[in-house]
Amino acid sequence: MTNQSLIEFKGTKDGLVIKVKENQDFQNIKSALIAHFEKAGSFFKGANLLDIECPYINEEERLALKTIVMEKYDLNFKEVTEDFKPEIFQGLKEGMTKFHSGTLRSGQVLSYEGNLVVFGDVNPGAVVKAYGNIIVLGSLRGIAHAGANGNLDAIVSAHVLNPTQLRIGDIIARSPDEKLPDSVNPEVAKVKNQSVYVESNYNKGKKKGEK
Repeated sequence: MTNQSLIEFKGTKDGLVIKVKENQDFQNIKSALIAHFEKAGSFFKGANLLDIECPYINEEERLALKTIVMEKYDLNFKEVTEDFKPEIFQGLKEGMTKFHSGTLRSGQVLSYEGNLVVFGDVNPGAVVKAYGNIIVLGSLRGIAHAGANGNLDAIVSAHVLNPTQLRIGDIIARSPDEKLPDSVNPEVAKVKNQSVYVESNYNKGKKKGEK
């Protein structure tokens, strides 16, 4: 993947969203972003920037990228206010679904603006992200983010559910420090009372991290 192809621009009626598609260090991401804007010339001048989506950088680094975009390339950062209500994906039961066959390895990112089904494993360092549900027909040991644009009814399910980080909407759960044995049954994670819970056929209602 070239530096420029790390970056994807998505236009919405409210403004521009910049997506970083692969796990790289901050300097590579910064260089790729600058290269994209240099190539685009004045095309984006005056446009509204809604967000820079990248799960690999911290908030300080995200702010640094926004500052470059706004000051050097003359974009306007548009704050998300109560008047701005992004369209939340509602097709959890019958909506559009992407099927991916194959194991995702460290550094790979698979995202979709609908439901996502993976026939394979998601290894540590890989990221799966969907606006809807995420189903992994294998082991989930990387990062998973379901309901990524706000649907807290989305679920994450896997034959072995042991992610590095699990997120549904804006609710985040992390794996416990101690290593837990893999479940022998498929598990499903969902949000209840603003927390992420994991259920299986034999032990429902277990909060992630609880034995």
